[in-house]
Amino acid sequence: MSKPRVLIARRVFPEVVEALSARFEVATNEVDTPWAPEEFARRLAGCQGVLTTIMDRVDEALLAKAPDLKAVANIAVGLNNIDVAACTKRGIRVTNTPGVLNETTADLAWALLMAAARRIAEGDAYVRRGDWKIGFEMEANLGTDVHGATLGIIGMGRIGQAIAKRATGFDMEILYHNRSRIPEADEKRLNATRVERDDLLARSDFVLLMVPYSPAVHHLIGAVEIAKMKRTAILVNTARGGVVDDAALIEALKAGRIAGAAIDVFEGEPKLNAGYLGLRNAVLTPHVGSATRATRLAMCETAAANLTAALEGRAPPNLVNKELA
Repeated sequence: MSKPRVLIARRVFPEVVEALSARFEVATNEVDTPWAPEEFARRLAGCQGVLTTIMDRVDEALLAKAPDLKAVANIAVGLNNIDVAACTKRGIRVTNTPGVLNETTADLAWALLMAAARRIAEGDAYVRRGDWKIGFEMEANLGTDVHGATLGIIGMGRIGQAIAKRATGFDMEILYHNRSRIPEADEKRLNATRVERDDLLARSDFVLLMVPYSPAVHHLIGAVEIAKMKRTAILVNTARGGVVDDAALIEALKAGRIAGAAIDVFEGEPKLNAGYLGLRNAVLTPHVGSATRATRLAMCETAAANLTAALEGRAPPNLVNKELA
């Protein structure tokens, strides 16, 4: 009996390919460039399973050309690259990789916050350009204190709470805005207070975004919301591109409407609004929230385990469309 066919849409760790190859006939993308929709569809034809990343769009048009597909394992928490409803209609199980990247992404969010507050990227560029001429200047490169400041977190899920845990070590006042209140025990543990979004924007020294992307939160932070923030505030986006109106943020940073920003995700990435490139008060990273070897490997292994379970007739550990369990 022939093995089920599996497509891995991007290059992953060799040990993951080896593990899947023991059970399935596996094809991979060794070039590691996202395929155009037509090429993706061509390669997916005849496959029962696929491992995807956020760059790989799985929509109705693709599914129509992949009648044998039974499972989509996304190597990510977010699912905005997958039409889950269309998959469910066709009986295709969809899985993701929650949990394994919480702490690593929280580390990156915290690093960005600190880098923007203390102007680390500016300082690094200043030294590299050879502009550092005096050993110590009283008013040069002044940053913002993090300890004792107010942190506002929009999106208090698992990663948001992991970030809040780090903030407690800096004696920060922690405000959060979420669709629903987190358990009271977690609020006490984190010394966090749920407030309305406008209140959070007005009171916070640092506003950090950690919401999953959906059309409902597209441009959640735009010109109107930025105008409600303190002029000394710093915005950190480690959620998804599109949650922030990049053009509005760039204009606010140019005008000094807020003090700074630290951005890991962008609209239309890897392309980004060129206006960011000339800003000294913006720290920019290339969507690296989960980018440590241990975490990325764990994500791939989790996705592979999900896919294996789905194709072997077992309930995947991280099934998204629960109705197909």
